[in-house]
Amino acid sequence: METAISRDTSKLYKAATALIIFTIVYNLVEGLISVYFGFEDESLTLFGFGIDSFIEVASGIGVAHMIYRVKRNPRSSRDDFERTALKVTGAAFYALVVGLTLTSIYNIWTSHNPETTFWGIVISVISILIMWALIMGKTKVGRALNSPAILADAQCTKVCIYMSIILLGSSVIYEFARIPYIDSIGTLGLAYYSFREGKECFEKAKSDRVCGCDDHC
Repeated sequence: METAISRDTSKLYKAATALIIFTIVYNLVEGLISVYFGFEDESLTLFGFGIDSFIEVASGIGVAHMIYRVKRNPRSSRDDFERTALKVTGAAFYALVVGLTLTSIYNIWTSHNPETTFWGIVISVISILIMWALIMGKTKVGRALNSPAILADAQCTKVCIYMSIILLGSSVIYEFARIPYIDSIGTLGLAYYSFREGKECFEKAKSDRVCGCDDHC
């Protein structure tokens, strides 16, 4: 019986690892595509969304390490590697906030608007669907393992959906209504969530508590 339970648990951890590896690879591809089209179409929201995806790759590496640690010892505390990864990720989010805010203000000042936001619509819809599937998968595995750490990561994936919705909303409004500055306003929305994510990274780095991204550590 113990062997069967051990095998089942091992399979669940493999599933958790597969989900986070997919998350890392997807964010890397999404980041490359979003930065390219954001630059080509002069859409700051799409470009910023792509940079955020790259930061999520770094975050995903820390989560992968966390899953490995929890698999070895479910009661272990956050180690130095995870704390460093969280601090680096948090600093990257703060840097993104500054860059997005200053650039969006500059674009409003100069009355700059993107050529098109079509690819912002396409990428955001795909992102929402994939991130929702990842949340479902991570939640299912986390509950099966009774792992607060994996469940917290599932909650944090919701932030990616919020940012995708901002990209989708600003892209749709501009593409069909051509409302000025909406791309820059969408960028400020991304900056807000980037600031939240950066703050949460530093809070987690200071604590051993496991919490979701909608909670305070």
